Amino acid sequence: MRARYDEGWKDAIRTFFPQFINFFFPSIAQHIDLSKGFEFLDKELSRISRKGLGRRRADTLVKVSLKDGAERWILVHVEVQGYPQEEFSRRMYVYNYRIFDRYGKDVVSLAVLTDEDKGFRPGAYRFELGGFRLEMDYPYVKLLDYRNRWSELEESENPFSVVVMAHLRSQETRRRVRERFSWKLSLTRLLYERGYGREEVLGLYRFIDMVLRLPEELEEEYHEEVIKEEGVREMAYITTAERIGMRKAEQEMVLEALEERFGIVPEDVKEVVRSQDDRDELRRWLRLAIRAGNLEEFRREVGV
Repeated sequence: MRARYDEGWKDAIRTFFPQFINFFFPSIAQHIDLSKGFEFLDKELSRISRKGLGRRRADTLVKVSLKDGAERWILVHVEVQGYPQEEFSRRMYVYNYRIFDRYGKDVVSLAVLTDEDKGFRPGAYRFELGGFRLEMDYPYVKLLDYRNRWSELEESENPFSVVVMAHLRSQETRRRVRERFSWKLSLTRLLYERGYGREEVLGLYRFIDMVLRLPEELEEEYHEEVIKEEGVREMAYITTAERIGMRKAEQEMVLEALEERFGIVPEDVKEVVRSQDDRDELRRWLRLAIRAGNLEEFRREVGV
């Protein structure tokens, strides 16, 4: 079962942005005044990234205010390719200057590297000739480093500790589905053991469900165990959401993908997507929305 890392990370960052920035980049977080709120500008970023940079679905642009009263734009770049890229730092620089050129605001570029190459440690982007010198460095974190810090993840109350654990276990159990089942159930139980509220549980459950995919028979067994767990704790968060909410979330993800790629989504397409309640079919439609060459191709495939 293919893990949905890009969708999962983007959803997790949008759901838990304050926790994300505090968990991975505390030296940046200390300058941000979250009490003034923040604004996601992903549609603006998608327009910029289309210009020769390829499609990066997990990239996120966030407008924040600083504690000194100034205003900044932060580009949060989540790397989900799973392999090292020689031009990574150059692309980070290109993103940075394009956003600065577009808005005339300073940009802080950050990266989370989710690849599995221990040696991939990108440095600053540099160019110099004669008396000219250009350099852009940026903070980044490497998820592989957390394999040796597992006890810290277990002790942390930050929701992103669960995100990291789920991602690492997803990578480690690709061909060991029974072990993956055990980790998925264990991490789900952890959501209740930590005393997270309903919205936190559901946000983290979405990520766990996207990256720790299981064959259908094990998925059924997993949900049976979740039902038992919620019955004991008298907290029917996930099972209720599964019945009435998760399908709606996946419908909206399909529509968001269509909107980001093709602009305004016609009402007849929206109606068909929102009437679909088969989650497997919705997942197929999401892949189609990402890969289709145009909206008409999507229409043909789904029978609109």
